[in-house]
Amino acid sequence: MAWLSAPAHHRWLEGETDRLLDFGRASRVAEGGFGRLDERGRLEPGLPTELWVTCRMTYVYALGALLGRPGCAPLVDHGLAALAGRFRDAEHGGWFAAVGPDGPHDDAATAKDAYPHAFVVLATASAAAAGRPGARELLDEALAVQLRHFWDDEAGMVVESWDRAFTTTEAYRGVNANMHTVEAYLAAADVTGDVAWLERAARIVERVVHGLARGNGWRLPEHFDADWQPLLDYNRDVPAHPFRPYGATVGHWLEWARLTLHVRAALEAAGRPVEPWLLDDAVALFEAAVAQGWDVDGAPGFVYTVDWSGEPVVRMRMHWVLCEALGAAAALHAVTGDERFEAWYATWWDYADTHLLDREGGSWWHELDEENRVSRTVWGGKADLYHAVQATLLPRLPLTPVLAPALARGLLA
Repeated sequence: MAWLSAPAHHRWLEGETDRLLDFGRASRVAEGGFGRLDERGRLEPGLPTELWVTCRMTYVYALGALLGRPGCAPLVDHGLAALAGRFRDAEHGGWFAAVGPDGPHDDAATAKDAYPHAFVVLATASAAAAGRPGARELLDEALAVQLRHFWDDEAGMVVESWDRAFTTTEAYRGVNANMHTVEAYLAAADVTGDVAWLERAARIVERVVHGLARGNGWRLPEHFDADWQPLLDYNRDVPAHPFRPYGATVGHWLEWARLTLHVRAALEAAGRPVEPWLLDDAVALFEAAVAQGWDVDGAPGFVYTVDWSGEPVVRMRMHWVLCEALGAAAALHAVTGDERFEAWYATWWDYADTHLLDREGGSWWHELDEENRVSRTVWGGKADLYHAVQATLLPRLPLTPVLAPALARGLLA
């Protein structure tokens, strides 16, 4: 049976979307924003409220509001209020990385990082697509911060981070922040109608996918110095870092494959030239991820990272990697019609159902070990819903516009 076109499968996906949305409601922090959840769906005690979590949950509930789920719109407004209030740096601009009852959690929380700032754009763009009050004004502010501080037009990429006053930038450049910036800029282009954001997203994809990934046999380098020279030994002594792990991160190959297809579809819709490499490279990244990441060490599942010869380094199975595999398979099938992508799609949902979906505690287990037992080495608890909710929606939506604008236009299958 062809799952991706089957109404019955779409109904199953819809049920999983609702199960996830219900689980995440407890992440609301009374003072503003959203916090990390534990394995039972309770707020983790004693933690600061983080910008990236708040933005990702605001985004998820914007999707829920667009799906017509009661109770989601107030949660979007709650997230927007936190972005307009306790996270916003009224003195220097931008948003704090983490806040507590008395403001920024610590000195590190005052840094202005590209990763969470990309999610500010995604959250506010999606809330604007959902018609939430104040969202468009916050989006305009976030985009101004992007142009003023993060977008490096000469490099065609974003810089990694600044100090609080935007006076000193970190001597490090990372691909992860740029990946989420692509997603954010695509949403901004759809919501504002400004094709310049699409063009910036396309420039990032060309440099990362067609340049860095292709040039390194699809084992995409993640870490660079300020001149964009690769740092291949970066964090060798901290190989399981949650945001900057050593080596090549297999899940990102899948995520870049999907984002490349979103860019391709958006360029085509805008009447812009569509280069053949956009599809060819997406397929190559997907195939490399399957060959080097899936079921390579005696048990099903994607390993977290590999070294520069393709050997596994961190063998933990992260839920977000499987989510991105599902999204990439659905996107490639939508573009090519090739049945092998649908076969992988079904295989990976079977794996998720067997190992990752927690039907007792709710949501998805965020990490498994190399034998697919629940593990907490890199990710304890169930921080947020971003990847899992997207995995349930991407198979039911077109590649352009991106998720929230597509839902706003009534394009859900």
